[in-house]
Amino acid sequence: MSTLTIRQLDERTHARLRVQAAEHGRSVEAEVRAILDAAVNRPERNLLLSLQASMVEAGGVDIEVAARTDQPRPVALP
Repeated sequence: MSTLTIRQLDERTHARLRVQAAEHGRSVEAEVRAILDAAVNRPERNLLLSLQASMVEAGGVDIEVAARTDQPRPVALP
């Protein structure tokens, strides 16, 4: 395992990390590890774009979409 030291971290950032860590039931160190892991382990491509690319490679898929006959419902905003 490697060790990382972060110098000159803003006190407000550290305080917010403490709160976030407490909300997730872990230490600040564990919270920072989780944040870093999530930041660097993101997929390189969007999932939907990856699926679309794999379908193109497989020759594509033809899907028949039925025409919409009903009217959209009104939206009730609070």
